Amino acid sequence: MDRAERKFRSGWPLRDHASARPAALCPLERQRIIPQTMAESLGLATREKRLAALASVGSAVVLVSLKVFLATITGSLGILSEALHSILDFVAAIITYLSVVVADKPADADHLYGHGKVESFSAFVETGLLLLTAAYIIWEAFQRLLFHTAHIRPSLTAIFILALGMGVDFFRARALTRVARKYPSEALEADALHFSTDVWSTLVVILGITGAWVGMKLGIEWLGTLDAIAALGVAGVIIWIGSRLGKRTVDALLDVAPSGLRERIASAVEGTEGVLHTERVRVRRAGQRYFVDVTISVPRTSSLEQAHAASDAIERRIGQIVPADVVVHMEPRARSDEDLFEKIRAIAQRRGLAVHELSAHQFDGRLFIELHLEVNEGASLREAHHIATELEEDIRRGTDPRARISIHIEPLGTRIAGAEEMKDLSRSVQNFLNSLPSEYHELLNCHDVHVRSVDHKILVSCHCAMDGSLSVTAVHDITAALEDRVKERFPQIFRLTIHPEPVEES
Repeated sequence: MDRAERKFRSGWPLRDHASARPAALCPLERQRIIPQTMAESLGLATREKRLAALASVGSAVVLVSLKVFLATITGSLGILSEALHSILDFVAAIITYLSVVVADKPADADHLYGHGKVESFSAFVETGLLLLTAAYIIWEAFQRLLFHTAHIRPSLTAIFILALGMGVDFFRARALTRVARKYPSEALEADALHFSTDVWSTLVVILGITGAWVGMKLGIEWLGTLDAIAALGVAGVIIWIGSRLGKRTVDALLDVAPSGLRERIASAVEGTEGVLHTERVRVRRAGQRYFVDVTISVPRTSSLEQAHAASDAIERRIGQIVPADVVVHMEPRARSDEDLFEKIRAIAQRRGLAVHELSAHQFDGRLFIELHLEVNEGASLREAHHIATELEEDIRRGTDPRARISIHIEPLGTRIAGAEEMKDLSRSVQNFLNSLPSEYHELLNCHDVHVRSVDHKILVSCHCAMDGSLSVTAVHDITAALEDRVKERFPQIFRLTIHPEPVEES
């Protein structure tokens, strides 16, 4: 069994489907095989849980029959308390089986979070039954201790049968615990907890009835009270276990997050790339599955794809902590170290506008900002100017109210135009550029020059190889100078686009 299948069988979500099969399988084969494997694993989990619950019911029937028979022939309160305890265990086992069957049903239109809470509710009912049993045992024990209202008839046969029942409880508790841990189940865990306490409570009863038997044989009357004292011991164990189980089930029903889980999830989310801060984490549990709601802040200049990638990474990280259904809500926030240009881009982005060629400078104590704004090519000058004016006002509010802003308006390209290749001019431009390295030593060579006539405008594109260690600012200055030289030499060219690249990659 590989790592992905082990995670799935232990109750963890199988997220990396490809890793659950040999790498030689093609994607289509994986798509057919993996869902079948997951369905088979889910079916196996359901069958094992139901079989464990049914076996618990069968064992409870045997133990109830034995203990009721012994309580009738011996009159022992300790055995009677154990019989009542086992009767309630029988009822609890039936509730557990039914809850396991219901809890494994998938979510539907009326139960959007599934049916996992049924297991918590069944455990809560079992707790109530246990505490009622303990109350009756305590009342009856004090009646016998204070008023001697009953006479018991202990025997070695009763002691032997109780020891046999204790062995049944021991093996049943181990079997239930194994299945409950393999396929996390609150109901099966509660059942296992009951039967593990039965081992100790039965041992206390055996000690009590053994003392009563010894007292009867030796004529020591006070040893007969050990039976009632043993019953009080059983009641104490029931109350102790019931209170622990009750707290856990009430916490589950009230959506109390396990201690430390929220902090672990918040820490994992905080360390995810693209997340500025974890603002809120909420966790609730239904059966063996958790539902996690996370609110994070992301840089307001992040693209939708970047924000979605951060959300996917968060889901994977939380899935490594607990099996969970995760919902991520993102809030755009400004970085603490956000610079002027990032602020301007964020302001334009909020309005759904595309800007480029941003520049800014200080002169005479005043900030001057220039940028290019792309608007729909079908818009009128009046409409475009209105958009630019609103953008200017937003930039002043977000940066400096006294700033002078100049916006160049240009059409936003939305169509693909036809083009005609001009090969003779391409060769001339390439030869001219390759003659300039003597003036611009940073330019090593020029290649892939293409000249096209588009809508009666001549457009040129080319690749220029340069030293890869140059800064972007230096490269920009060089390409701008080259563009000016080419347009000076070939005035018919409307636009020149130079793609700079390191010489080792040219």
